[in-house]
Amino acid sequence: MPDLILRSSARGVTTLTMNMPERLNGWTLEMMEALRTAMDSAASDPQTKAVILTGADPYYCAGVNLGATMKLSHPKALHAEIVARNRALFENFLRFPKPILAAVNGPAIGASATSATLCDGIIASERATFSTPFAALGVCPEGCSSVLFARMMGEEAAARMLGPEGWKPTGAEAHEVGLAQRVVPHEALLAEAQRIAEGWVEAGAKRTLPCGATLEELLEVNARESVGVADSFLSAPFLKGQFRFLWGKKKRGPAMTFLALWKTRPIWSRLL
Repeated sequence: MPDLILRSSARGVTTLTMNMPERLNGWTLEMMEALRTAMDSAASDPQTKAVILTGADPYYCAGVNLGATMKLSHPKALHAEIVARNRALFENFLRFPKPILAAVNGPAIGASATSATLCDGIIASERATFSTPFAALGVCPEGCSSVLFARMMGEEAAARMLGPEGWKPTGAEAHEVGLAQRVVPHEALLAEAQRIAEGWVEAGAKRTLPCGATLEELLEVNARESVGVADSFLSAPFLKGQFRFLWGKKKRGPAMTFLALWKTRPIWSRLL
C-alpha cells in the first residue's frame, strides 16, 4: 500500500501531500490517522519551520468518508465517538504550532475545506473548488465555519456556502470573496506555495489563526459544533440520506450500516 501522506522538505519548509488519489484523498480513518501522525512529526521536527498541505491530483480532498468511519455501537458510545473524532480532527489544525499553508490543488469538500480555513493561509489552484454541503446533508457547520466563514467572506458569501444554495466557489471566486489569499495557475501552485512558505521562514513568522480569533475561542466553537455534528449524524433524515446515497453508489456494506441505524432509530434513540 502506498504511503497515504507523502513528505518532502526543502529550505525549512515541509510539504505534506495527501496521497490516495483513487479515492479522491478522502479522509478514511486510516488517512486521518496518517495525516495526524505526519503533522505531529512536522510539529516536532526542528528543521521544519513551516508546512504546506496539499493533495495528489486531481482532488485536494473529498472530505470525511462517512461510510468508512461510522460503525455500529451503543448509541451513547457512537454519539460520543463522533463528537470526539470531529473535535480531534479540527484541533489537530487549531493546535498545530507552526505556520501552515493549504495549497488547494483541486476540489476541497466538507471538512477538508473548513480545515483549510484554520491554516495561516490558503493558496488555490485555478482548478480548485470549495464545497461545504452541510445544509444539503442535514448537518450543522463544522470546522469553526459557523463563526469564521462570515468573518472571512462576509455574511452573504458565507450564507451562500453554508446554506441551501450550497455555493461552490472556484479558486478565483474564493480569492475574490476572501476565502483564499492567492489563486494561481495549476502548474504554478506548489512553486508559489513554496515561495510563500519560505518567506514565512525567512521572516520568522509564527503560527496565526484567521480573523484575529484566539485559540480558546475556536476550541470552544469546535467543541460546540462537534456536538451538533454528532446530533446531526444520528438524525433520521441524515441516516436515510446516507443509506440512499451509498446504495446508489453500490457500496452495500456501508449502506446497510446506515439502513440498520435508520430503521432501528425509534428504539435506540431512547438510549441517547
